[in-house]
This record gives sequence, structure tokens and C-alpha cells, in this order.
Amino acid sequence: MTAQSPVRWSDPEQQQLEERVAATELAWLTLDVDVQTLRVEIDNFALIHHQLLGPLYARLDELDALIAEAVAARTGDPEDLRRAADARRQVDELPDLESLFADIADIQDQESAPAPEPPSRVRPGKDAQRIYRDLARRAHPDLSTDPAEQHRRSAFIARVNEAYAYGDTRMLEQLAEEWSTDPEAAPAVDSPDRLGWLRQRLEWLGGKIAEVAAEQVRLENTAMGELLALSPQDPDRLLEELAEQLLAKAAAQQAELARLLADAQHQPGHQQYEQQHQPQHQSQSQHQTQHQTQETQTMYAQIPTADAAAVPADAALLDVREQDEWDAGHVDGALHIPIGEVVARIGELPEGKLYVLCRVGGRSAQVVQYLVQQGHEAVNVDGGMLSWDGAGRPMVSSGGGPAFVL
Repeated sequence: MTAQSPVRWSDPEQQQLEERVAATELAWLTLDVDVQTLRVEIDNFALIHHQLLGPLYARLDELDALIAEAVAARTGDPEDLRRAADARRQVDELPDLESLFADIADIQDQESAPAPEPPSRVRPGKDAQRIYRDLARRAHPDLSTDPAEQHRRSAFIARVNEAYAYGDTRMLEQLAEEWSTDPEAAPAVDSPDRLGWLRQRLEWLGGKIAEVAAEQVRLENTAMGELLALSPQDPDRLLEELAEQLLAKAAAQQAELARLLADAQHQPGHQQYEQQHQPQHQSQSQHQTQHQTQETQTMYAQIPTADAAAVPADAALLDVREQDEWDAGHVDGALHIPIGEVVARIGELPEGKLYVLCRVGGRSAQVVQYLVQQGHEAVNVDGGMLSWDGAGRPMVSSGGGPAFVL
């Protein structure tokens, strides 16, 4: 007869609490990882959103101001003038995005070592997500009750969070290898106080789950969180769609501005408005003989403008229309850079005064405003190629046929 070892008695209540604590710990860690993942995605989404779409929002604000100024120039109504001033003030008060990001980078350089390149995607890759979840479950600081061990784990998890924020899968793999070789905190020893500790642990875990859930709700209710929720499975595509919508809106506003400018050429009060709104502190060189180019302050703040008939025959010209417009008819010898390529090709511009043309003066006004801000001496040709053609100035076509304004 074989002797059997006695079965160790276990308290059913304690066993049940052990299982509940283990399940609750898993639920808490899973939720915490999900919230940390959401935070990383929202932060990355916000950064890429501002970098990609910030200039488009700024352009829309500028177009709003130009349209308001064009309306005010045509009507002279005090309310329209107030709206134009408010719209311009809003544009002037906007921070320069490049300077803003440069300032942030300078602060980061002063405070710490050079950071990795900014994230190029909103959501880290699947391998990064998998390693991050595994590390968060294994190395979470609150899995230990020892203060020294908690401190060690917190420092380690901070490195894990940074690597995950940048989607650095290779760094996460190195961190996982590093953790696997480190001794983890020893499990708690059974004691008569175990049952009471389990009850306290369960209550504490319930509070942690409530805290993490509240943070999840807060993140989801932020502006970027709500925007990200529109396409949680493909946030990068959402950014592309938003950019397309903003570009379409900008094109519509540009067309409206061009229409207002074209109408303004036929308004008898147009020149009178410009003369009445000349700055009082003009230098004497701006009041020279009539045969010289007359540059006036139109509805575009700080943008010099010249009449098409007064542009010198040997002037340097920049045509910012599209290729089909250029092919139909342009000024012989002019430099052709479509408006969408001006920023990238600014190095091709000649030195000295540059007269900028488009079809009616709207797009060229945008370019002149940009060039003046960059320190170039640029002048908008009022009325564009339509005024040029109307003044009888010569044009040529790319195909050699009769030239016309498209």
C-alpha cells in the first residue's frame, strides 16, 4: 500500500480572490496598454496634422482675409471694412509654424540629447505594438510593491514608452532582450495576512481601472481624439482626405478671390479707393514722374501693385499660371513657375525687382505676398494677363499659333 502525501488545504475564499486579482490585473494592464497606445496615436496624429495641414489652414485664413479685403475695397461699407480688418488681424496674430517647430526643437536640444526623427506615421507597426504590449505587461511598475523595484521598472517603462512613441521596433526589441536578462521582483511570500492583502489589492486594482478608463474618455473627447475616431483603422489616410478637402476649399476661395478682382477692374471707384487708402508716410521716391511704374497699396496689405500698361518692357516677369494657361499665351522671356511650385523653386528667381503675373491678379497676389515676406522685391501686375492683353502688350504661344489668355 502506497502512502499518499497529504493534500494541502487552501482557503476557498482566498483561492477565489487569487483568481479575481489575477484576472483584474490582466484587465487593468490590458486597458492601460490600450490607453497608452491611444495617447501615442493622438500625439503623433496631432503632430503630423499640424505639420501637414497647418500651412493649408494658414493659407485658408489668408484667403479669407484677402476676400474680405477685396469686398471692402469694392463696397467701402464700414461693416465690410471692419470684417476685413478683423480677418487680417487674425492672420497677423497666427504664429509662424516653422518658427514654432524650430523653437520647440531648440528647447528639446537644450534639455536633452538629440531626439529621433519625428514619427512619419500615426500608428506604430504591428511588431512594435506586439513588443510594447508584452513589455508593458511584464515590466509595469505597479506589479511590484517594493519601492526600489518600482523605481527601476518606472525608469525602464519610460524608455519603452519613448521607443514606442517613435515606432522604433528595433529599440523595443533591444529593450525586450534587456528585460529578459534582468531579475524580476520576487513574488510575495505566503503569510497569514494574505487574505486581507488580496482584498486590498482587488480594491486598489478597481481604482486603477477607473482612473485609466477616465483617462481614456478624456483622450477620446479631445479635438484630436474625436478627429482620429473618424478613421481609427487608417488614420494616415484620414490626413490625406483632410488635405484634399482643404485644398479643394482653398481652390474655391482662390476662384472667388479671382472673381472679385476681375469685377474690381470694372468698378469706377476702384482707383479712387486705392488713392484714398495710400499710406500717409510714403517716401518722395514714390511720387516721381507719371512715366514711371506706379505701385499702390490695394486691398492686399503691404503688397506693391503695378498696372499692366506701366510694366517696363525689360522688366523681369514671373508667370505663376498653370501649364495650359502658359501654353495658350504668355509674355516672351517671362519665367514660368506654377503657383504650386514657387516655394520649392524660389532659388530660380532672378535678383532685383520681379513683376508677377497670373490670369487676373489673384494667384500672383498670393505669390507676391509670400515673396515680399521672404525679402524679395516683388510687384503684383494688377489684372494679370487679361489686363496685359487688354493693354495691347505682346504675347506669344508655346505652339507658335495666335496667343490668347486662357
